[in-house]
Amino acid sequence: MVLFRLERLTPLPVEQAWLRLTDWPRHADVVPLTRVTVLTPGPTGVGTVFVARSGVGPLAFDDPMEVVEWRPPTRCRMVKRGGVVTGWAEFEVHAHGDTGSRVVWREELAVRRLPGLFDPPLGWLARRMFGRAVDGLLRPDPDPGVGGGVYSPPS
Repeated sequence: MVLFRLERLTPLPVEQAWLRLTDWPRHADVVPLTRVTVLTPGPTGVGTVFVARSGVGPLAFDDPMEVVEWRPPTRCRMVKRGGVVTGWAEFEVHAHGDTGSRVVWREELAVRRLPGLFDPPLGWLARRMFGRAVDGLLRPDPDPGVGGGVYSPPS
């Protein structure tokens, strides 16, 4: 089992950072060889299920996740419900400076049938892969449509 934490600062306001991180299909744009399918109707909330399918051909696997905590625009927690990858992921978005955000991403993951001696390289790879993904999702972009829509606070 691997537990890691990432922290990123972005000039994006909290609401825009939140929209980018919760645009589940967009995660496929920043994770190679992956596509993401949302299985439940929107809007996202507790109980939303989506599947990241990663790999090629017979080496591909599904990583189904369920949102178990949803507090826009500050906190989301997901549980991995797959047969290959298990664990959880969560992120928080905080205001930083006058207009920017600080994102903290934490994740615990395990790969079934992978002996513990592989945890150090798995941790290195996971931090690198998820770090690049978060960086890609938060990259300032001139396209105002990126992020899946307009933020509206919960009622």
